[in-house]
Amino acid sequence: MDTELFPRERAQIAPGAVHLPDWLDGDRQRELLRACREWARPPAGLRTVRTPGGGVMTARQVCLGWHWYPYAYARTVADGDGTPVKPFPAWLGDLGRRAVSDALGPAQAADAAYDIALINFYEGDARMGMHRDADERSTAPVVSLSLGDACVFRFGNPRTRARPYTDVELRSGDLFVFGGASRLAYHGVPRVLPGTAPAGLGLTGRLNVTLRVSGFPDAA
Repeated sequence: MDTELFPRERAQIAPGAVHLPDWLDGDRQRELLRACREWARPPAGLRTVRTPGGGVMTARQVCLGWHWYPYAYARTVADGDGTPVKPFPAWLGDLGRRAVSDALGPAQAADAAYDIALINFYEGDARMGMHRDADERSTAPVVSLSLGDACVFRFGNPRTRARPYTDVELRSGDLFVFGGASRLAYHGVPRVLPGTAPAGLGLTGRLNVTLRVSGFPDAA
């Protein structure tokens, strides 16, 4: 994938949903990977997520700022070790606003106070079913950054998990932003493509860093 006949280009997948290939260069990918490895350490580290119905997500997760568990947020790892969630760093919020500005324009990024990161680690045959990011009170765009192995990212519509949807290949360093009419669109990862991570990154598997604005009062 290092050399291609036709370079990958920016693409609007749906209204308000934009894919920017290779948005993070190699150095920024390695910096973000180092940060993810620190965040994944206990306490409040990488965990297996279980749904109220007894299901188990195959992608493991760590949260920053606010801890997500099906289907709510807390300031502690309520479904894990019970410790306080790790803080959301200011530089990650700056990265999120720059991502939205590049994808959707500066006006969309101006007031986006990013305060949540959900970091999902996919290894082996891990996947993510079709779902909506609907547990926040804010309608600010969602920012998704990919590291490691490429994946098939299925981006659908706000009405149903079924078609119409579009399959997009997300590779290490790619940015995907969705807001506006697509903010509550169903999306998922039907498969990861093992062995496709950049050789110099040093990661086996896929990391997805998703940034959101909670819209929650600080005292909540």
